[in-house]
Amino acid sequence: MHGAFGGKGVVVNDLDDAYDNSGHIRDADQYPLHWQAQARAFRAELSAKARVELDLAYGRAARERFDLFLPDCAPVGLVLFVHGGYWRMNDKSLWSHLAAGSLARRFAVAIPSYTLAPNARISAITRQVALAVDAAASLVAGPIYLAGHSAGGHLVTRMLCGDISWSVCFRERVRRVVSISGLHDLRPLLQTSMNSDLKLDMAEAKAESPIFCNDPIPVPVVAWVGGNERPAFLHQAEWLAEAWPNARVAVDPGKHHFDVIEALMVAESPLITALLGSA
Repeated sequence: MHGAFGGKGVVVNDLDDAYDNSGHIRDADQYPLHWQAQARAFRAELSAKARVELDLAYGRAARERFDLFLPDCAPVGLVLFVHGGYWRMNDKSLWSHLAAGSLARRFAVAIPSYTLAPNARISAITRQVALAVDAAASLVAGPIYLAGHSAGGHLVTRMLCGDISWSVCFRERVRRVVSISGLHDLRPLLQTSMNSDLKLDMAEAKAESPIFCNDPIPVPVVAWVGGNERPAFLHQAEWLAEAWPNARVAVDPGKHHFDVIEALMVAESPLITALLGSA
């Protein structure tokens, strides 16, 4: 059975260290700089081709905005990517370049921001992402595919849980979800210093943990994780696969928490194939 906070038979003495990615990745501070530069150049390129709509509103809050990237033909469907940062950091502007692989497969790609903790609880962020999915889906016809990284991986799997109310036909349109290095059991975070921002209690941690969702929408789910990630993230992927009959684990050899997302830029990469299949 699951231990108090660490999963099956797993005892973690220092949960801050267990969930610390930057402290275990060489030159970790350089990755956001690279992402920012790549994303800016990508937006400029697509803006020049009139293939991006920036800062589309899905709500009234300042960060309730998404960018919509368009392929060079009529889109065959929608991919929505949700960024990570432990629900406390980052915004949509760092990840624009990750749309490249899906765009090459003729999908439109929506990338939303959301209100960050401590200004929003995770339960509120979950509802914001659902609103973003609704808004993007109202602009792009066809099947919907969700991908998210880290905290974003948590948020996209939450979209399949039965407590989410949908105003468009999401249940009929969603085809597949890929949670990249996602967090699916939030209880360990109760014992981390980041909880001073997240303000999780046990009730919310369980309510927002996908592993406790009953009867998730029965579409294929891939818990994608780098082989060189912190063990806690490998365990998180395994826990989702154990909890959901429609989920499986895919380990990307040699990848860590930051470079594992780079394959989203490549149309024929195994990661894009896991997301879009033969679509």
